[in-house]
Amino acid sequence: MIRRRITLACALAGLAVGVAAQPAAAAGPKGPTAPVRLLALNDFHGNLEPPSGSSGTAVDEHGASVPAGGAAYVAAHLKRLADRNTVTVAQGDLIGASPLLSAAYHDEPSVEFLGKVGVTASAVGNHEFDEGYQELLRIQNGGCHPVDGCSPAGRWKGAKYDYLGANVLSEKTNKPAIRPWTIRRINGVKVGFIGVVTKTTPAIVTPSGVQGLRFDDEVAAADRAAAELKRRGVRAMVLLVHEGDEVPSGHRPDSCDVVAGAGTRIARDADPEIDVVLAGHTHQQYVCQIADPRGRPRLYSSGSSFGRVITQVDFRVDRRTGDVVRSSLKGDNRVVTRDVPPDPEISRFVETWKERVAEVANKPIGRITADLTRTPSPAGETALGDVIADAQLAAMRDQGAQIAVTNPGGVRADLTYAASGSEGDGVVTYGEAFAVQPFSNIVGVVSLTGAQLDALLEQQWTSAGEKILQPSSTLRFTIDRSKPIGDRVSGITVDGQPVDPAATYKVAANNFLLGGGDGFTVFTEAPDPVLGPIDLDAFQQYLEANSPISPPALNRISGQ
Repeated sequence: MIRRRITLACALAGLAVGVAAQPAAAAGPKGPTAPVRLLALNDFHGNLEPPSGSSGTAVDEHGASVPAGGAAYVAAHLKRLADRNTVTVAQGDLIGASPLLSAAYHDEPSVEFLGKVGVTASAVGNHEFDEGYQELLRIQNGGCHPVDGCSPAGRWKGAKYDYLGANVLSEKTNKPAIRPWTIRRINGVKVGFIGVVTKTTPAIVTPSGVQGLRFDDEVAAADRAAAELKRRGVRAMVLLVHEGDEVPSGHRPDSCDVVAGAGTRIARDADPEIDVVLAGHTHQQYVCQIADPRGRPRLYSSGSSFGRVITQVDFRVDRRTGDVVRSSLKGDNRVVTRDVPPDPEISRFVETWKERVAEVANKPIGRITADLTRTPSPAGETALGDVIADAQLAAMRDQGAQIAVTNPGGVRADLTYAASGSEGDGVVTYGEAFAVQPFSNIVGVVSLTGAQLDALLEQQWTSAGEKILQPSSTLRFTIDRSKPIGDRVSGITVDGQPVDPAATYKVAANNFLLGGGDGFTVFTEAPDPVLGPIDLDAFQQYLEANSPISPPALNRISGQ
């Protein structure tokens, strides 16, 4: 079986900062200012094929929902939008949580595609750490996977673009563990690119993936990088930040009706030398003007996700001062529609990888009687989350597991009854199961007291919002959101019996949660977790043993 594996070791090494020319840019007639065009992608998540369902549409400038995305269409639109003054960049999560087509080969196909279309620099995203820091270094620098070896394409040559993470520091040396910035020269002027990733990364990735790393405040790190660029004579600066804000549903691509949050803080407070802030992480689309600390407007934007939107930013750089003429800044989010001819080279590239992975992806592994979805009940319970929790409980029964919980963020796609290909209605293929559980987390079991289990369930709410744990059939509880955080859970039962605060219970979960992910730190109080299979293997085994599976009644969590 082809699968991704988690890299546990995280050696730390500083990376040199380079200055490179951008091949697509050529000097035009010399004038007082030089035009520059940025084309940007964010949160691509390895979507080489056009994404499906709601993930495969985007709201256009007329407010209509249109089919969007797919590598061949991204390439076609980039070619249409590029001119001689263009540089292409990205804002992180280009890989990780990817469809099987990319993830089966550790996202090398997606990174190769992004190099083919000219991406030259990207902020590192939290998902770039899904397989660990060492694996990120391999993706950047090249070499075959240490466990799975080389892909069918041969020895991996490394990314053609620079990953940037000014706020990713070595705990040992307090120095950048990833290149903090880079410089590109366009039309005889220098433009500096700084990258930062959300400082919440340690709480939202597997802890072993960021072991030995510290994630500094985004603004503080951006300011340090901006000061270094200025010392090197660079005055035109772009901040690529894997953090952003939320917007209302149906938000048009160039609107700016954002709910000010972490992204706005960074765009507002970062060094005034920074002229443009390109954001990501929240999978939203917006184009804004926001005042810097000196009160001057600078552009702040984000371009959706999955290759559905390309952000175009145009500006002019004063040749004498080297700084951006702020009044020239213009942003435009361009929907990657599928009403243009797909790029033929990239179409062939994607088909090649589809052929390579087809045998694995199309293998039937189970059946369902109806859709298993992530649609929550008023209490936050989902049918698919319940089934996955049941699968993880079954996988760890021989280790004494009595209950299981899984995090909603680890369930990445629905299972639909209608056939997605030639497999037939109700048939679940390995590729479809992989889309649901793409992280290759390991299922484990720990011992918690009843009091700790209660405390764990209270951690479903934090100041950052709520994350309702999906329970196995052996766990029941009631929630009351009207009560204060820390006092919202009651009526906890295990196998139908009220929980005894002093008794010990065996709880199964994936290693993301067991390491304290999503803020469930109670799990870290349990010593010596016993580890079992990869979550996808547990899911596959459960489907094979229990098919056909029907959607369970959503009655494990009561209340609202």
